[in-house]
Amino acid sequence: MEVICPFTPRSGAIAGISVGVLAGILLSSFGVYVKYYLKKKAWKKNLTLDDSKMMNSAQIGTEITGLLVEKSQEFSYKELSIATNKFSMSNKIGEGGFGEVFYAELRGQKAAIKKMRMKASKEFCAELKVLTRVHHLNLVGLIGYCVEGFLFLVYEYIDNGNLSQNLRDSERESLTWSTRMQIALDSARALEYIHEHTVHGYIHRDIKSENILLDKRFRAKVTDFGLSKLADVENSTSSNKIVQGTFGYMPPEYARGGVAPSPKIDVYAFGVVLYELISAKQAVIRDGPEVKGLVALFDEVFDHETNPTEALKNLVDPRLGDNYSVDSVCNIAKLAKACTMKDPQLRPSMRSVVVALTTLTSTTEDWNVSSFFENPAFVNLMSGK
Repeated sequence: MEVICPFTPRSGAIAGISVGVLAGILLSSFGVYVKYYLKKKAWKKNLTLDDSKMMNSAQIGTEITGLLVEKSQEFSYKELSIATNKFSMSNKIGEGGFGEVFYAELRGQKAAIKKMRMKASKEFCAELKVLTRVHHLNLVGLIGYCVEGFLFLVYEYIDNGNLSQNLRDSERESLTWSTRMQIALDSARALEYIHEHTVHGYIHRDIKSENILLDKRFRAKVTDFGLSKLADVENSTSSNKIVQGTFGYMPPEYARGGVAPSPKIDVYAFGVVLYELISAKQAVIRDGPEVKGLVALFDEVFDHETNPTEALKNLVDPRLGDNYSVDSVCNIAKLAKACTMKDPQLRPSMRSVVVALTTLTSTTEDWNVSSFFENPAFVNLMSGK
């Protein structure tokens, strides 16, 4: 665009100087803008494309404000400190690999606040990216965040703690078998949703009983998306093949390393959770110097030559007493076996798992798995062949 500046011959020199100064100012301003734009673009790239890079408070705060503020509330450190009684131990309700969790009463509602150090920025951003994009009855809801000295995630408060506590804490009332089956179905629906019904399919990568929370009605909600990844196996980079998760829940092909994560690692971990629901045992059992995985323990039952059903009954949680259906336990154990097959291609999808659990928890006594399962090996296993 041509800019015309009329001037008389006498004012030419002055006008020339003025134009030069103006051009200098515009050039300087343009340089500042370009620098700012490139810096902002770099921050956005860090957040959306390269989670492995560490980000500082300013970078995280800028990107959250630009990308996520419309979907979650921003809190101040002072507000969170007051709500948790200065993050007192009396308010502490949990602790994980990436931070501590505190109970809070915030803006008129109960909340759970995860406090994370700056070095956990990758996990912090991963959770924000997932929970601001996915919403489901069986996923813990995100209320907001704070970036001030530490990284804070504010979740809805879930009344009855996690599944691990409810299965193994002797001071808690034992979960009934029907409640356990509902918890399994709720958790399966959450995983099916993130695998297949979101715009970008996600892999949780850390499914375990500690990451399944129970509300006041003992309905399950999956939490902790700090290790989640997009389920884009074909475009996986080497950084996506770093082994992350919890020992005892990782499938053999993933635990060995060098394999890109896929939804089937969540399926395997879910199978371990099913075994936990049956036995109330931990995923890794330590008996003195001997360490055995729960999957191996149940595999021994399936390999029992004389009476596998009786061997399975010996693994059922004693707190259930006789208040369970042996047939139901056998079917859930078969489903868990299918989920934990060594060959990931033989494991069912979470959609098939949801269908199986829906059928098994219904009042229908006779059912034909071959009508809705896509995997022949799965059909044969569930049919007892």
